[in-house]
Amino acid sequence: MKNLYFDTSKPFDFHWTGKFQAPDKNWIHMTRPLTDFEFVIVTEGDFYIGDGAKTSVVHKGQYRIMTPTENQHGTHPSACSFYWMHFMAPQSKAECAESASFLEIPEQGAVPHPERLIVLLKQLSDCDKKYGNHQLNSYLCTAIILELQSQLKAESELSDLKKNQNEKLHGAKVALYSDVINYINWRIKDDVRVSEIAAYFGYNEKYMTTFFKKASGKSLKQFILERKMEEAKALLSDSTRTVSEIAYSLGFSDNHNFSRAFKKVTGQSPSEYRDSFADRMLYNV
Repeated sequence: MKNLYFDTSKPFDFHWTGKFQAPDKNWIHMTRPLTDFEFVIVTEGDFYIGDGAKTSVVHKGQYRIMTPTENQHGTHPSACSFYWMHFMAPQSKAECAESASFLEIPEQGAVPHPERLIVLLKQLSDCDKKYGNHQLNSYLCTAIILELQSQLKAESELSDLKKNQNEKLHGAKVALYSDVINYINWRIKDDVRVSEIAAYFGYNEKYMTTFFKKASGKSLKQFILERKMEEAKALLSDSTRTVSEIAYSLGFSDNHNFSRAFKKVTGQSPSEYRDSFADRMLYNV
């Protein structure tokens, strides 16, 4: 996949956004000219899309930025769902990379933290519906692409950390830090505890706590809580599950403990956070 280059010295020109849910397994994307950029993040299934002679499959948890083309078309039926956003943005050249306003991003890839992008896309959709302020929408649109680029950059830096074995973490400790993060992401919907993580990797709880704080700058317990709340925000803004159902799905024993933890991290109760979003906007793409 090639990289795209954008100039962010001014906000992108937002056009429209929404979430698409395929009506059945036989749905195929329409054939049409695409006159602007389209950003897509897939939340269920596989999204099959073509651009002239080039075709691609965007899997759940992946994104794709499609460039203007005369022939955007579906290539295979699929019961998928995805968020989408149309915009225009000035493209830069690779040699402009030294500019502070330069943004380089692969046209397709895995999203490290899709729940963060879902919340931002939901906020953009809500602002578009509530205010209709084009300037606000354009800044939010730009922020979404910058959030994605920041996530990808952070993942790349972690990969470089593994290769270079920096002064803070060396060799096996680099791998341990990455493995702990992956384990938390894997068990994020369970009542995962520091003692359990320590035992799983064969260390005592005190060592694991000190190690993670040194590596990340925050306690392991706080990191777990923040990751759970990111998941919670995505579910509150983009599902009809009750607060209790969300609490149990994230490993909390009851609604009260979940609500208290959510307010501690976000400053709002789960209901207040959910009420700040309008009903989801569903459009054809």
